Amino acid sequence: MLKKISTVPSPKKLKEEIPISDSLVRQKALRDKEIKNIIAGRDNRKLVIIGPCSADNEDAVCDYVNRLAKLSEEVNKQLMIIPRIYTGKPRTKGEGYKGIFHSPKPGEGTFISAGLTAMRQMLVRVMAESGLGTADEMLYPENYDYVDDLLSYITVGARSSENQHHREVASGIDVAIGIKNPMNGSLTTLLNSIYAAQIPSEFKYRGHQVKADGNEFAHAILRGAVDRRGNNVQNYHYDDVVKFVSDYEKEGLKNPGIIIDVNHSNSDKKALEQIRVVKEILFNLKQGSTYTKYFKGFLIESYIEDGRQEIGENIYGKSITDECLGWEKTKKLIYEIASSV
Repeated sequence: MLKKISTVPSPKKLKEEIPISDSLVRQKALRDKEIKNIIAGRDNRKLVIIGPCSADNEDAVCDYVNRLAKLSEEVNKQLMIIPRIYTGKPRTKGEGYKGIFHSPKPGEGTFISAGLTAMRQMLVRVMAESGLGTADEMLYPENYDYVDDLLSYITVGARSSENQHHREVASGIDVAIGIKNPMNGSLTTLLNSIYAAQIPSEFKYRGHQVKADGNEFAHAILRGAVDRRGNNVQNYHYDDVVKFVSDYEKEGLKNPGIIIDVNHSNSDKKALEQIRVVKEILFNLKQGSTYTKYFKGFLIESYIEDGRQEIGENIYGKSITDECLGWEKTKKLIYEIASSV
C-alpha cells in the first residue's frame, strides 16, 4: 500500500522559484546545437561527458566543474567537455545513496521536495558559473520537466533502456540523448531502444496524453555488460565496436553515433582502469575505419579526489558512490585525449 507523505512542488512552481536568465537560455541553445552537430558528424570534435558518479554536494560539484571549464578553454578545438551532473543514482538492490534528488543531504533521510529544489539550484549554478552545458541521467522520466530548460545532454541508463516509458519520453526530448546497452549486454535491444526513441509516439505523461515527434539525435552508449554469473564483460574493444557498427548500419537509424562509457562493466568499476580503457580507444581511433567514423566521445567518472568514501566521512570532493578519478589524473587524461583525437 502506498502512503502519501508530503506533496512536491510542480515543475512550473519550481521554475518560477529558481528561474534562469535570458543569457543562460541562449547559452543552453548554443550548447545543445554544438552537441547535436558532433553527434551528426557536422563537427569533428569529440565529446567528453565527465564528472562524479553522483552529484552529492553543490559546492564540491561547482568547484569541480569550474576547473573543467578552465580546462575546456584549452582543449576546445579538439573536445567538447560536458560535465555530468547526475542527480539520481540507480541502485541495483534498492539500497544506498540515491542521489541529491532523493536525499539533498546524504545520510539524513529522504526529502524529495527539498531534493528537487537542490537539484535545480545546483544545475542553474553550474551553468551560470562555468558556461558549459550539463548532462544528467533520466532515471525518473517524470523529473524531466523540472530541468528540461537546463540539460544539454541526457543518458538513459542500462537498467532503464528496455523500459517503454523511458523510450517514449526520450522520443519527446529535444536534446541529444545517449542510450546505454542493457545490463545483459544485448546490442539488439539497444538498437531497438534507439529506434523507439527516434520515431513519433503518443503516451501518458504527467497526467496528460502527449505526442512526441521522435528524437533523431538518440544514439548508443556502450557500457559493457554483466553475464549470468555476475562477471563483467567489456564491449569497447575494436572488434566489438566494428561488429556493432555493422549492425547499427543495417538499422538505417538517423545520426548513428557511439559514446563509450569507460567505467561500469568496461572497467570493472575500477576508476584507475578508465585510463587504460581510454588509451586503448585512442589507439583504435588511429586505425582509420568505421570505428573512427561512429565514435563520438567518452563517458568518464571523475571528481576532485581519487576513489570513494563512505557516507559520513565528509571528504570534500570524494565520491560517496562508485569510485572516481581524482582531478590531477583527470586533467592529464583530458590533455592526452585532446592531443590524440
